[in-house]
Amino acid sequence: MKFSYDVIVIGAGHAGCEAAVAAARLGASTLLITKDLNRVAQMSCNPAVGGIAKGQIVREIDALGGSMGIVADRTAIQFRMLNRSKGPAVWSPRVQSDRTKFSDEWRRTLDSTPGLYLFQDNVASLIFDDSDDSDKSDKSDKFDQSDKSDQSDQSDKSDKSDQSVQSDQSDHPVKHAVKGVRTSLGFEFKADQVILTAGTFLNGLMHFGPVKIPGGRIAEDASTGITEQLRSLGFATDRMKTGTPARIDGRSIDFSLAERQDGDNVAYEKFSFLPDVVRTLPSRPCWIVHTNPEAHEKMTSHLDESPLYNGQIKSIGPRYCPSIETKLVTFADKQSHQLFLEPEGETTEEYYVNGFSSSMPWRVQLDAMQCVPALRDVQMYRPGYAIEYDFFDPTQLTHDLQTKLVAGLYFAGQVNGTTGYEEAAAQGLMAGINAARRAKGKLPVVLGRDQAYIGVLIDDLVMKGVDEPYRMFTSRAEYRILLRQDNADARLTPLGHEIGLASDSRYRLLALKLREVAELIGWASKYTVKMGARTDAFLAGFGSTPLSASVKLIELVRRPQLGVHDLAHFLPKFSERISKVKDSFAAEFAEMAQYADNFVEEVLQETEIKIKYEGYINRERELADKQMKLEHLHIPDGFDYAPVTAISTEARQKLARIRPATIGQASRIPGVSPADINVLLLLMNKK
Repeated sequence: MKFSYDVIVIGAGHAGCEAAVAAARLGASTLLITKDLNRVAQMSCNPAVGGIAKGQIVREIDALGGSMGIVADRTAIQFRMLNRSKGPAVWSPRVQSDRTKFSDEWRRTLDSTPGLYLFQDNVASLIFDDSDDSDKSDKSDKFDQSDKSDQSDQSDKSDKSDQSVQSDQSDHPVKHAVKGVRTSLGFEFKADQVILTAGTFLNGLMHFGPVKIPGGRIAEDASTGITEQLRSLGFATDRMKTGTPARIDGRSIDFSLAERQDGDNVAYEKFSFLPDVVRTLPSRPCWIVHTNPEAHEKMTSHLDESPLYNGQIKSIGPRYCPSIETKLVTFADKQSHQLFLEPEGETTEEYYVNGFSSSMPWRVQLDAMQCVPALRDVQMYRPGYAIEYDFFDPTQLTHDLQTKLVAGLYFAGQVNGTTGYEEAAAQGLMAGINAARRAKGKLPVVLGRDQAYIGVLIDDLVMKGVDEPYRMFTSRAEYRILLRQDNADARLTPLGHEIGLASDSRYRLLALKLREVAELIGWASKYTVKMGARTDAFLAGFGSTPLSASVKLIELVRRPQLGVHDLAHFLPKFSERISKVKDSFAAEFAEMAQYADNFVEEVLQETEIKIKYEGYINRERELADKQMKLEHLHIPDGFDYAPVTAISTEARQKLARIRPATIGQASRIPGVSPADINVLLLLMNKK
């Protein structure tokens, strides 16, 4: 049996699975330890992947060479593109998943990954070397991917050198180094890189009304000892709270009193950019129902029994995914709240009541649900509950997700104060990449805020910290026109390929896509559409202005009323040109020729977006490039802020604690004002 590894991952949730697979695929000997190998990548809350901003993160994970998007596609029972009525900057893919098949598919992925070892046990403590020996990547500069910039989306072209990686760890005194873990059964495993992805299990405590049960998830016990051990080393910890709704029996739902919600029947829209990864499970509908005043009264009359309101729960809860009792208190004037009944799998009758998260006593939950006409005879599989758990202040991390106090120790997922499968998986992926690279003596990889939502996520955590469970939104990104779901491959696959995570085939696929998009735009820029009665009639049918002179096809694509498919039906030459895209794919990827139509649709979508939104994309790229100048202005290691009285006291304290590596990072710390940044700029210019 093997006892020494390059990387050890603690916990096999969404962060842990992504971290373990990434590290192993990058050549690091990796051990994944979890309490139950039959419950990997559990969907502890809703049976879905993606959503607003979250879907963009999943596509980014896929573009880098991660696994979540592939697993989600293969186990999807419904797909929808959210925000389709709005601009493409906020289009967000989402799937309903078969919960059991999702976990099974992840287990197959783990089992089939070379260099990845699995072990079932509880990690009771970490092993440290308390020497002052700093790690081999602590004094790194930045990974340069500028040689790949010619392969990236036009909207993302800029000098990428000094952007993809940033390690500010050299400015933090490392007092300890991790050397391995000890398990409850007495095993000791050694590794110089350990990734903690314990989710909600660290001192987890579940609340079912007045009933309190220690556990990290229903029917699973909590993990104790690690928080206390890390706190003794100086780590700041706190408690957070999340919750989940009841699960109900679909055979007890009166669907005739519910509104049916089907998915989108668009085969080419999915998470993975790989053409041969497709959805194969039959689609199932969700259903919409609404609460009513009678249901509200059943709950509000028992608020004194709610752990949220009687003082039983004292930790920080999510603002953007509130419990039903919180919604009733916060929005007391509302007469109803929308609930989604989501199937938990392809064949199961179990339904998730989205929008009805609660920690109220089970009897109150049941009585309130039975006030909803479609649920008057509802049968519960299990009630909803709240859970409190430990997390660590993420400002104690550097941008590679390594802790400042312990060299080689990485945190990812809910232990950093985030919420959501997608946010956890993204952190796990980056922690796995960076732990593996550290083991190989390579520089860490860090994504910029103009490169990925993942970059926004990690930068927000490290520079701003959290005062509630962090959830990603498109509004958190300054450059969301650049960070679209459709161009995640153009933004990130070159980097994923450069570091060895994205395959050669995936990179070739991207190169072909970008080439076809560029050539199609070039062709549309040259092809002339003649004015005339036929053209005017076509335009009038879409409410578009008739032509006063012949124009290039690209000008018609720019019109908001017209789409590329409409124009292809009208213009045979355009249709013929599009068919050549299919031929190119079939010629270069003969083994996947049956998926050529899906590839063509991806190319057409990208082409249309780049043409219609060219001005917006270019303007946002210019803004991002201006901001990047601040990211290149480094603050010297060990800079002493205390004597700089021109900076506010609050700013000095936060700058000294967080230790930003650049002026750009400093500008995003809450409490550091533009005036403080101006002072820093003057000081840095003098140096």
